[in-house]
Amino acid sequence: MSELPRREAATVEAIDELESDAVLARCAPELKLSELPRRLPATVEAVDDHGPGDVIARRLRELGFVAGERVEVMAQGPFAAEPLLVQIGFTRFALRRSEAARVRVRTESAGVIA
Repeated sequence: MSELPRREAATVEAIDELESDAVLARCAPELKLSELPRRLPATVEAVDDHGPGDVIARRLRELGFVAGERVEVMAQGPFAAEPLLVQIGFTRFALRRSEAARVRVRTESAGVIA
């Protein structure tokens, strides 16, 4: 059996890695929005406060990141994958990874698991 050219083998490995990330996200009961793979629908569970009167957490909730809302990471920026383009409802926001890490989500398929 002939070996795949080096470039094709790297492409196959990259695809396998992306698919395994999506499978892990589907199996994970809960994860941070910053960890959610692109184009995988999820539901907001909660926004974590980093202390009393946390203005960033309050602003995220005001923007619509509340329990039960459907959310999806649409794209990532070119440098260090920042910012994240996140869609909630019909509105899209650019969030820093540190802001997205405050939002806990549950993937659609994981919500079915008891």
